[in-house]
Amino acid sequence: MFTDKMMMSPWDRWYSTSCCLCCHVRTGTIILGVWYMLINAVVLLILLTALSDPEKYHLTSAELANDLDVMDDANMCIASAIALLMILICGMATYGAYKLRAAWIIPFFCYQIFDFALNTLVAVSIVVYPNTIQDYLQQLPDNFPYKEEVTGLSNICLVLIVLLFIGCIIGFKAYLIACVWNCYRYVSGRGGSGILLYITTNDTTVLLPPYDDSVSIPCKQAPLSYISAEATA
Repeated sequence: MFTDKMMMSPWDRWYSTSCCLCCHVRTGTIILGVWYMLINAVVLLILLTALSDPEKYHLTSAELANDLDVMDDANMCIASAIALLMILICGMATYGAYKLRAAWIIPFFCYQIFDFALNTLVAVSIVVYPNTIQDYLQQLPDNFPYKEEVTGLSNICLVLIVLLFIGCIIGFKAYLIACVWNCYRYVSGRGGSGILLYITTNDTTVLLPPYDDSVSIPCKQAPLSYISAEATA
């Protein structure tokens, strides 16, 4: 028993069909996909509203207290395209988890890996260049809430607070990546076990059920021993 656990790969050792201590990984992936779709749908709606009335939602560089004009039409069009693409990717993951199509989950899993890598790079950049936090705070508008209180903190305190916040986000995203990966493995396993096997003899053809279905069927009675079988014959 101990040797079997030692010979297991790390992927099999961390594999689980439950997430959030209460639901199946397939259900969790569906909920996660729907949640991401709702968020990106709201973002897309806000961006389309801003594009329809650019004078009302346009922020100039003077209002942002920097030299960047981040709310121009080109950037909003790019953000709208990204939000639409994210809705498509999340919809594919939701459909793949619901219909047991493993290939449809892969784009959403790749997006999670990319997002996790970006958050990790942000954490590394804060450790390497801690003064960037103060530079970022100085670029905020003067009417930003609690700007004076936050800028009054020391660099070490700011770095620790930001790293703690980003660390919690990275840990949560890593858990969601594990849930989606376990769902992909579960769906892939179900797809492989759903193959029907035909055994052909000289005069008969037997159709075997999938392995999961055959295991789930309880035995009504114990099979006869060889001695009793010969006696009845």
